[in-house]
Amino acid sequence: MKKRWLLPIFASFMFFTGVGIHDAKAATIADITNTAKAYLGVPYQYGGTNIQTGVDCSAYTQIVFSKLGISLERTSKAQYQQGTAISKDNLKTGDLVFFNTSGSGISHVGIYIGDNSFISATTSSGVKIDKINDPYYWGSRYVGAKRVANFTDNDFGEVKEAEIDFNIYASRGEVALRLANKLQLNTSNTNSSFPDIKPSSKYAGAAEALKKIGVFTGDENGKFNPGSPMTRGQLSKVLVEAFNLKQQGTAEQFADVPNGHWANTYVAILASNKITVGKGDGTFGVNDNVTLAQLDAFIQRLTQ
Repeated sequence: MKKRWLLPIFASFMFFTGVGIHDAKAATIADITNTAKAYLGVPYQYGGTNIQTGVDCSAYTQIVFSKLGISLERTSKAQYQQGTAISKDNLKTGDLVFFNTSGSGISHVGIYIGDNSFISATTSSGVKIDKINDPYYWGSRYVGAKRVANFTDNDFGEVKEAEIDFNIYASRGEVALRLANKLQLNTSNTNSSFPDIKPSSKYAGAAEALKKIGVFTGDENGKFNPGSPMTRGQLSKVLVEAFNLKQQGTAEQFADVPNGHWANTYVAILASNKITVGKGDGTFGVNDNVTLAQLDAFIQRLTQ
């Protein structure tokens, strides 16, 4: 299956590199934040550049910024030579933050996301969110920050918002397409029993095939809602049923999926099968919308 990760928000983006601050034009604070968070839970791998198998810190920042049309150098030390130096008091979302974790200069980079928090690929937990002033580790290792692009807080209207949702979040239709493909289901029947999917829809065959094996059902009106987003909790149920997963011993308990939560069993099964490690902050993100990156990562782990 050809992987399609996060797509550029606008095809007109240009790729930048150099020492100055560049105008990211159509990219917003929401764009950089959502794109960065799309990879939460991706494992760490020294020298790794593949989202499916693992990335190191600088590969992670390079990948995130490339999705918004901004080119970064490959290593944390080289990235520290880009952009313009920013004081800690003037940090803005999207700034690169650098740390000395090895005792020999710049060795770690992350992306500041506001509220004294940054996101990075860590050796211990993969891509996760940490506090920049964490007194137990990051606070004493902070070196400085660089601004390589300006991100606006404008939303540029409804059209842009629609494009962002389409490009970052996985719709129910997209989930159906990718699952049907991975499960090698027969999708030739496009006479959909869902009233909101026409036979000409690209989702018709996949939705019907998954309904046949009991993975998808319609809403209270029988509709499939192919363009609607799917939460991580909902996806956990779909994946467990689609791949007929069973509990494998004990599993990590996530703070936002306590006993009694409708998704607890499904999330626990995913965790026990090493399909998810959560978001790195003790939560699963049960009510977060699934991104295309997360969807592909889950499917990749299920089919390895």
